[in-house]
Amino acid sequence: MQIERTPLPGIGVRHTFTTAQGRRIGVVAYRGQDRRDVFHDDPNDPDGTCDLRLTRSEAVALARLLGLVDVLEVVAGDGPPR
Repeated sequence: MQIERTPLPGIGVRHTFTTAQGRRIGVVAYRGQDRRDVFHDDPNDPDGTCDLRLTRSEAVALARLLGLVDVLEVVAGDGPPR
């Protein structure tokens, strides 16, 4: 899977990828702010998107729910996921 990284001057960075079903998913990380916007395309409107605004701690909680923290712990040698 390829993740595209797009600098947004004066704003931050947008990271996007395309799912196996052809949906675009992305995150905008705002520079100097405790904010992340998660978005995905709207299959019923090719020009529309749906988004969700998260604080950094909420983004970390979502990453934990998706298993990122467990993967990082295994890679770091801290044992099996809990």
